[in-house]
Amino acid sequence: MAATRAITIASNSTCTLLRKKPFVGGTALSLNNLKFGRTRRSYTCRAIYNPQVVVKEEGQPETLDYRVFFVDQSGKKISPWHDIPLRSGDDIFNFIVEIPKESSAKMEVATDEAFTPIKQDTKKGKLRYYPYNIHWNYGLLPQTWEDPSFANSEVEGALGDNDPVDVVEIGERQGKIGEVLKVKPLGALAMIDEGELDWKIVAISLDDPKASLVNDVNDVEKHFPGTLTAIRNWFRDYKIPDGKPANKFGLGNQAANKEYALKVITETNESWNKLIKRSIPAGELSLA
Repeated sequence: MAATRAITIASNSTCTLLRKKPFVGGTALSLNNLKFGRTRRSYTCRAIYNPQVVVKEEGQPETLDYRVFFVDQSGKKISPWHDIPLRSGDDIFNFIVEIPKESSAKMEVATDEAFTPIKQDTKKGKLRYYPYNIHWNYGLLPQTWEDPSFANSEVEGALGDNDPVDVVEIGERQGKIGEVLKVKPLGALAMIDEGELDWKIVAISLDDPKASLVNDVNDVEKHFPGTLTAIRNWFRDYKIPDGKPANKFGLGNQAANKEYALKVITETNESWNKLIKRSIPAGELSLA
């Protein structure tokens, strides 16, 4: 039997008009004092919904059939990638946990499946695990996308990896798969994985006891000494036990500051907007 659990996400989001599609029933809805009447256009946040979202697990964990779906209060499935708002305030963002800290199952949003549920990644039909536990909560920023047709001149001309932007959340609490946390970015690592750019935004949950102490990359070293080096080394080396070469990092092998991280988030959100508007071919990606 599928398990369900309720989580709360922030619903405040800046929405821009996009494509023609009527709201269900065509009735007016409100979100943060904004009124939307009958219209044939929808918005970048894709769903106007109450803050309460249910995470529904289908299948058994650590099986090929296991999926974690997001469901709104009406019972409709929504996409964690496309329908959860990116922004939750000034320089505050919604972060979706895919892999809880101190676990090794390689969970990820299935970008090629309808409603993009979270599932365990596979290779040659077998479930994938990291060779050792990851020591931070790991997941994605919704409504972002690393465009595989864009060559980043600041990072060795590397092309985007065709996925949402990754987040490494350094707080003390272990998250849960599908949990949505409000985080503030502190820095960015430009990982290059087999020639593809795979950004890692270093962030901290607002509910962490040290959240008020860290506001930029230099604060991380002060209050979480050694963490930036540990993150870089973990992602550099995790493929080596499988016989693959170490990953590389651009930007001088160092973590960029908060301002740069915000620039990465803005640019990849703009890329996602182009994807959702179909100004860029989606290929096998699901936009539902």
